[in-house]
Amino acid sequence: MTERIWDRYLTARDKAVFAAGGFGTHGGFPKRPALVIVDVSYGFAGDRPEPILDSIKRWSNSCGEESWAAIAVIKALAERFRERRLPVIYSTGQVRPDGWDIASWAWKNTRTGESVPRPTQALDPNTIVADIAPQPQDLVIFKQKPSVFFGTPLASYLQLLGADGVVVTGTTTSGCVRATVLDAFSMNFRVTVAEDGCFDRSQASHAINLCDMHAKYADVISSQEVLDHVQRLPENLFPNLPRGHVPAPLRAVG
Repeated sequence: MTERIWDRYLTARDKAVFAAGGFGTHGGFPKRPALVIVDVSYGFAGDRPEPILDSIKRWSNSCGEESWAAIAVIKALAERFRERRLPVIYSTGQVRPDGWDIASWAWKNTRTGESVPRPTQALDPNTIVADIAPQPQDLVIFKQKPSVFFGTPLASYLQLLGADGVVVTGTTTSGCVRATVLDAFSMNFRVTVAEDGCFDRSQASHAINLCDMHAKYADVISSQEVLDHVQRLPENLFPNLPRGHVPAPLRAVG
């Protein structure tokens, strides 16, 4: 059996319990999937690949150079989804200039205030990394809490599109990715997580949360498996995708 990223963190007892309890079976890839790219912004990736302890000096939420390995994977996934005319949906944070609506984020981190855009910053921390910038036909969700579903129109967008599931990528694996996966699962969407398309500032949290999601809420598979699934899907699954341009005004008839 192929070793998974989380295996080195599990005891023999843990592995036996998962096996005996029937956890971790494959739930099945969505028939009409949307790709969800969670919070891949400069605030979480930094502005270049560099060791995490260097990056967080300037970007307090940075996940370091591992972010950029995942960004390359996400780019390939987004390009394939667009080629097959499948939805690509991004999320990023949104904060008032005065930071008032940071709210509970400030309770557990002494550097949270640095997330508020400042005039001295060359890049807004909430700007999605240019390497995978949204295209005109893509959807962008602005959020303030971990889950991309919480207080946003994501569920209604998926319903409008007719999607039956999501492929989740992005950051952090233990935070916003996991919260989004749990909400999607709770709404009875089929959920796939691209293992190598997610990243976190903590290696242990990354691995263990992938383990927990795969055990109960999602199929955690490689990006290559996702690409293979997508390539086999029928054509024109989403005839009502956003056009990506502003149509000419309709002429009134009457």
